[in-house]
Amino acid sequence: MGTTTFSGPVASTNGFLGAVITSPVNATAATLTVTAADHAHRTVTLNRAGGIAVTLPAATGSGAVYTFIVGTTFTSSATIKVPDASTTMRGRCFTISDGAAAVLGYATAADSDTITLDGTTRGGYLGDHIIITDMAANVFGVLVLTASTGSEATPFSATV
Repeated sequence: MGTTTFSGPVASTNGFLGAVITSPVNATAATLTVTAADHAHRTVTLNRAGGIAVTLPAATGSGAVYTFIVGTTFTSSATIKVPDASTTMRGRCFTISDGAAAVLGYATAADSDTITLDGTTRGGYLGDHIIITDMAANVFGVLVLTASTGSEATPFSATV
């Protein structure tokens, strides 16, 4: 199909097909407050070796997806937290271990609201991925894919 140009309002009763490609968000400051308008359906590259404190927006069930990729291995802890004590995370972390077990898995607990990546035992290495989905009111779905070293540990905790 060729290019079509419209001048004026366009209505669709069944949606539009196609992809919107946006550039990644490069996070280099010590803190990042995530918003749906600026970060949903975009890749956020975490590029601060000293760690970044990321705060998610309210979970409303919008289906918004927030994707984080570690662009610089952390030498200090980085956190991704929910905005308030009534919000939790549900999901899994799979980490490639430097020990005898090739892949370890960790599940969130009922009260998990924080992901901590420390550059060693809990991940936080260049290329690690964290995918967070606003799946229901006060609930984020999480998938964390990391590498870890030493005495590996879950990145999930309740700190909010």
